[in-house]
This record gives sequence, C-alpha cells and structure tokens, in this order.
Amino acid sequence: MGWMIMYIYSITLHQFRNYLDLQLKLHPQLNIFWGRNAQGKTNLLEAIYYASLGTSYRLKNDADLINTKADGAHIEIIFRRLDVENSIDLQLFKRERKKITLNGMPGRQRDLPSNLLTVLFSPEDLAIIKGAPAQRRRFLDIELSQIDRHYYVKLVEYNRLIAQRNNLLKRILHRQADWKMLAVWDVQLVECAAFLWDKRRQAVSELSQLAENMQTYITEECEKLQMKYQCKGFNEQKNPQNIAVFKELYASLLEQNREKDIQRGYTSFGPHHDDVQFYLNDIPMKNFASQGQQRSAVLSLKLAETMYIYAKTQQLPILLLDDVMSELDVLRREKMLSYIIKQNIQTIITATEKELFPQNATSYFYQVEAGKVVPE
Repeated sequence: MGWMIMYIYSITLHQFRNYLDLQLKLHPQLNIFWGRNAQGKTNLLEAIYYASLGTSYRLKNDADLINTKADGAHIEIIFRRLDVENSIDLQLFKRERKKITLNGMPGRQRDLPSNLLTVLFSPEDLAIIKGAPAQRRRFLDIELSQIDRHYYVKLVEYNRLIAQRNNLLKRILHRQADWKMLAVWDVQLVECAAFLWDKRRQAVSELSQLAENMQTYITEECEKLQMKYQCKGFNEQKNPQNIAVFKELYASLLEQNREKDIQRGYTSFGPHHDDVQFYLNDIPMKNFASQGQQRSAVLSLKLAETMYIYAKTQQLPILLLDDVMSELDVLRREKMLSYIIKQNIQTIITATEKELFPQNATSYFYQVEAGKVVPE
C-alpha cells in the first residue's frame, strides 16, 4: 500500500523486571513470544509500552519495574520511523527520576508519546467497555497524545488548572480566599476544556466508523459496533456541536454550580468527568454485553486505533497483544491474524500455546522461560 512501516529493530533490557540482561532482535511482522505463565512474556510488552509513553500500564511506580536485587534498570529500543532509524534510551532508578535520551539527546517525559507509536491490547483493556469512565478517558488521552504533542501539553495544563481550581474551592469554603478569584481560573479552564472536548469528540466520531467496519469484518457482519462521546452536564437538547457553543455552555455550567463546587471542594463538570458510550447492535454494551462480546469489541477498537493513528501520522503503530488469542474463537483469531498480516503491521504477541498461530514465513517464534528468550 506504500505505507511507511514503523517497526522495532532491537530491544535491550538490563535489570528490568525479571530480565537481568536481554538483547533481542525483532522481525518486522509477527513476533510470537510463547511459554508458561509468569516467565516474563508480558514484561517484554511492558518495556516497549513504557518506552512509548513513559509510563507502565500495570504499575504506578517506576521503581517497581526495577529488578528487586538492583538499584536501577535500563531500556533501549532501536526502531524505524519515517524510514529513519531512531533510538529511545531510558534509565530507571529507585531513588532518582528517570533519565530519557532520544536519538542521543536528553529528553523529557512529554517528548515520549509522539515517537514510538504503539497500540496495546491487554486483559485489563476489557475495562474500556464495562469499567469506570476514567478507563475510557485514559484510552482517548493516550491515543491522542501519541498523534498530537499539543494535545498532551493541553491535557497536562487542564489537569493542573483543575487541581488549582479545586484547591481554591477548598480555600473559599474555609474563608481563606475570595470566591471572585474563581472567575480568573474559569476563563483559562473554559479555553483548555474546549480544546480537549473538540479533539476527543472528533476522535470518537472517526474511531466509531473505523471500529464499526472492523467489527463487521471480524464477525462477518453479525455485529455492529458504535461509539458516542458524552459530556457530563449537557443534555441531548443542549449537547454542543462546536467549540463556540461548548465554551458558552461550559462557562454557564461552572457559574451555575459554583456554590455546589465550593461546598464539595471539587469541579463538578468538565472533560475530567466525560465518558464514551459503546453500542453493540444499537444496545448499550455496558449493561448487556457478554465477556466474549466485550473482548471482540475491544479487539475491533484496538485494530481501528491502528488505522486512526495511521490516518493522522502516516505511520502504522506497533501492535502489542497480551494473551489475546486463547480467549478468541477460531473465526476471530483467523480474521485478526489475516488483517495484521495484510496490513503489514509489526505485531508482538504473547501466548501460552504456540499451536494457536500459523507456522509460516510471516511468523517468528520465541520461547520465554524464567527471563530468558530463545528465538526458534
């Protein structure tokens, strides 16, 4: 198709989780890491994901990624992007902040999301369908941060403004500040919130169409998947359709709920409370979808995400699939693998059963045992 392929050449780990020293070359197509549970397969995906975003999808503290017998860990990934070789080097410490090096130059946390583009599907991602709204907001924020560095900057700014406004609300309640000071924060908050709302709304609209197409393909037209962005506090009659209307409605919401916010000590409305609703055959999934339907829908969503990222960056992201095959039926497995191979997406898969995968020229197997990886 003439697409520029992003793929990882090599990964080096030192004292990361149960990998004392690992130097591994990857192939541009299917890389299948198989073996018994608790041998380190998922740790490999976690290292790549961490290099992509600077955060773990399983743990909150960087120190927990370091081998228990070491004081620090090292991740180095060499990858190809836009036909140019790139490198990400991360040094983690138990008692210091991590050090980031991008192509030999010092980097910051905010520089990571737009470099090594990844899409992850792990068992925890089922929470995107039935979990708390925070799970769905996080999904959108990660995706948009990878394709738009300005979005990441605005997201950080918005979270800072909310924290400062909430602190001011508490001070007003205890008569330590004047309520009129809220007007200053609200002007900034409205502008920042409008940017996030607009980017998320557009992303959900485009993702919904891509996910619908993917679900139709995977289920052979048996299921229809759709998504809808929901703004808390806006009813269907007053749901904003553009930034100007959003700013007007959101400013009004902040003013109307000022007294309640002061009493509660937090900001009741805004993108930090918004949600995404998923529908399967026009029925809300959160209340009615089975475990199998959830898994299939999330898989469709993740595959749709690869196409969305490509549309915005002209780069196909690297697909990370953690123990996904065993829970899919034969049809969905075959459809997924056929799609990945056809689109030429570098994919890194973990599994306990080697037999679930085709033995062909596009598949490369690695056996994982006790922190050791043996290419086959």
